[in-house]
Amino acid sequence: MKRLWLRTAGVAGSVVMLTTAMVVGPAQQLAAAQGGEAPGAPGAPSDWVTGDKDGFGTARGIASKVWYTLHGGELSEIYYPRIDTPSTRDTELVVSDGRTFTDRESTDTVHHVRLVDRRSLTYRQIDRARSGRYVITKTYTTDPRRSTVLVNIRFRSLTGKPYHVYVLHDPALNMTGDDDTGRTVDGALVASDSAVADALVASSGFGKTSSGYQGASDGWTDLAVDNQMNWAYTADEPGNVVQLGRTRLTGIGRGQQLTLAIGFGADTSAALRNARASLKSGFATVECEYAAGWHRYLAHLAAVPRSARQLITEYHISEMVLAASEDKTYRGGFVAAPGRPWAWANSLQSLAVYHAVWSRDLYQIATALIAMGDRAAANRALNYLFFVQQRPDGSYPQNSRLSGEPVFGGLQMDEVSLPTLLAWQLHRIGPVAWRHVRTAEDFVVANGPSTPGDRWENASGYSPATIAAEISGLVVGARIARAHGDAARARLYLSTADSWRNHLSQWTVSSTGPLSSRPYFIRISSDGDANAPTKIQLSDGGPLIDQRRVLDPSFLELVRLGVLRPYDPRIVNTIRLVDRHLGYNTPNGRFWHRASFDGYGEKADGSQWEPTDPGSHLTHGRGWPLLTGERGEYRLAAGRGAQSQLVTMARSAQNSTFLLPEQVWDHRRPAGQPGFQPGEPTFSARPLAWTHAQFIRLARSIDHGAPIEAPQPVACRYHSPLCRG
Repeated sequence: MKRLWLRTAGVAGSVVMLTTAMVVGPAQQLAAAQGGEAPGAPGAPSDWVTGDKDGFGTARGIASKVWYTLHGGELSEIYYPRIDTPSTRDTELVVSDGRTFTDRESTDTVHHVRLVDRRSLTYRQIDRARSGRYVITKTYTTDPRRSTVLVNIRFRSLTGKPYHVYVLHDPALNMTGDDDTGRTVDGALVASDSAVADALVASSGFGKTSSGYQGASDGWTDLAVDNQMNWAYTADEPGNVVQLGRTRLTGIGRGQQLTLAIGFGADTSAALRNARASLKSGFATVECEYAAGWHRYLAHLAAVPRSARQLITEYHISEMVLAASEDKTYRGGFVAAPGRPWAWANSLQSLAVYHAVWSRDLYQIATALIAMGDRAAANRALNYLFFVQQRPDGSYPQNSRLSGEPVFGGLQMDEVSLPTLLAWQLHRIGPVAWRHVRTAEDFVVANGPSTPGDRWENASGYSPATIAAEISGLVVGARIARAHGDAARARLYLSTADSWRNHLSQWTVSSTGPLSSRPYFIRISSDGDANAPTKIQLSDGGPLIDQRRVLDPSFLELVRLGVLRPYDPRIVNTIRLVDRHLGYNTPNGRFWHRASFDGYGEKADGSQWEPTDPGSHLTHGRGWPLLTGERGEYRLAAGRGAQSQLVTMARSAQNSTFLLPEQVWDHRRPAGQPGFQPGEPTFSARPLAWTHAQFIRLARSIDHGAPIEAPQPVACRYHSPLCRG
């Protein structure tokens, strides 16, 4: 009985052993030279690659509506026609001698990724066979003139023997891989669904092609039988289509190099035109134009701050990651990250998370855009918030697709207030902006200060961080109201802000809690009584626990936004507790967990996060580099330096890619496994736009000597040392 090794749906890149009896269809389907309609439709359900990317790029300008990502030695999702719409799952090479072995890049090579140009999002993958037989070098670019991803491939045999090299391509058009069709047209592999299409073309052509269904008649299943490509199918029924093309690469002589083009369009004809036109231009020409676009962009920004001159590559990559995270149809819509980590990529893949828009993340991104000198993009972000996301009642959705369609449907009150602060920073206080600010702040007055969701999205009640944003929005809103002659609203907003500030201790500071005999801020009080031993249920497998035992570094928003002074005794005592209970040192510097008992992260063995039962403690949140940046901003507010925090953030990037992650490992890294060191990226989202935004803003703040984000009306009203007036 022949053994087949197949990737399973639901666990990206994993393999399991099957037998020929398990393959869909009659035994003769395994015979040589099979053609016609592929059997086994619709195939195994499609899954997705996780969100810890090794590379990310797109061309400047809006003519090219594709974004590429890299993961695990292969090309992972390509986004088209919007950055919230993945339209491929992965594309990788398969290598065989035709007799004794068949390798795939993702599982049978050792991967290395490096940045090709420090002023361009151009990445190169080097995949060396674990067997020592060959090495593959791939360089990526996107065509600035059209929606095409180009891959320059050099395949070199290290044994002197020729090999067969195939391209295994998994389209997943329009955010789902379960309703595609695929076939061969004029030597190219094309796939389509009811909305869009892609076309895979090789510069030297394919010797043979096939389109089949995952786990039943796809090319990997074919090769796994006898190390040869026997099938030449067409997949005309909608399903999870996977395509295979045999290239003319051999690893010897002239058979060492080719260029792949993956073009996209509204239909297969348009996709083919784009792919072939990009190939005709030539990889070198397209790559040069792509890089020139990024060079021009960086040249028009503000000079790199002095604090980052020893981290200039990290700073430029942060600038480019933020710029690349903007959509090219819904201008001003910036997604949180170009991927879906953990179970969001598999069992929860129907939810468009991370490649969605949060007004909170968008605020963080926009304030960094201001700091780096791209006010035009920051203004587009505010336009998006006002004209796409904001609801008629003044609120904003928890998160949304680029069209404004809510994803989760929740409400988080800081997300209602932050756009008001952004409007103030951009000096957008005219009649149009005032209408949006007025409806938002009216909503805050009517519905605050308690929030259905805090900034970590999984706790409700009275949150110090949320109330800091609400108070700040109200004070700024009052200033704008007064400019428009609405004295009554100005008084209402200010009196509400002052009252909420005066109630901070009652709502959010415990003087009876078990962590200290002195008052300290808790993460959240569910009922507005921070001294009550009320038990709250923590998400992601956390315990049912006394709310006074739960800390969160986010209380520092009160200082960063100018609501409280940095040396307020409650602030100082809580910092001491947060350092003791949530902080940890690594070779890369000091990081902090986002909350006590946080379960939003991998399991202890490194396997993926997934929804777990209350009290299970199966998953563990690790440190967030953006919190290191926020601690740096606090230090600046307190009159101290923050260079070490900036360096720590830079060190959290994956080596050679400079992409900053959501989380880094703590002591609970996968035991006994090499390569998982404290302070280095976990399998969480990477790049996370918020982290890159915090890095830029901290660098500017260090040069400025204080947090640049602090709204002056707030700081001056409450006598913060951040007041410059």
